[in-house]
Amino acid sequence: MERPTGLNPKIAAGIIILFHIVGLVGLAVPAIQPIFLKIVPFHLILMLVVLFLTHNPINEKFISFMALIYILGFAVEWVGVHKSWIFGHYAYDNTLGVKVSAIPLTIGINWFMLIYATGITMARSRIRSKWARIILGAAMLVALDLLIEPVAIKFNYWHWYSNTIPLKNYFGWFAASGFMLWLFEEFKFKNQSWIPPLFLGIQFVFFGLLNLL
Repeated sequence: MERPTGLNPKIAAGIIILFHIVGLVGLAVPAIQPIFLKIVPFHLILMLVVLFLTHNPINEKFISFMALIYILGFAVEWVGVHKSWIFGHYAYDNTLGVKVSAIPLTIGINWFMLIYATGITMARSRIRSKWARIILGAAMLVALDLLIEPVAIKFNYWHWYSNTIPLKNYFGWFAASGFMLWLFEEFKFKNQSWIPPLFLGIQFVFFGLLNLL
């Protein structure tokens, strides 16, 4: 089932950058904001396709990892929403699309993309210690969540029942991310292109700028 990369990295980079710029403008302009909020799930799916097609090789191991992280991400959110054990007391609104048992189907996609992009970023770094890569990667995702949370609340991705975002949320993000990054390390993927790190960097820029608007 192995085959070479299906998407040129330069084309992939262009798609990622262009669609995030368009999305940033769309969410910043009140007149067209409702339209862009409706296409958020399709944006996530497009980014998933881009990352999928830039992985090399696309084989059973990679697909198994995708499925595993998707299922784990969905399960973590299910426990979080229905039991309030991991992140705190919160619920999903409608921006992320169709829900099953109150959890958007796209949330597993988001978990996979963030874990994969962070894992590849750490793998491409000069950090030799596996545990250092895991801890630093989890810390990076907590930092990203600090930027995501205000935007997510503003645009009805989800809402918290408390007046503030609980500190428990960030510990939960660190623990869940760390575990999934450990799984990434165990899969031992070969060296990948610079597209996943680019995608991760774009997330910081995208949500950082949305916080300023």
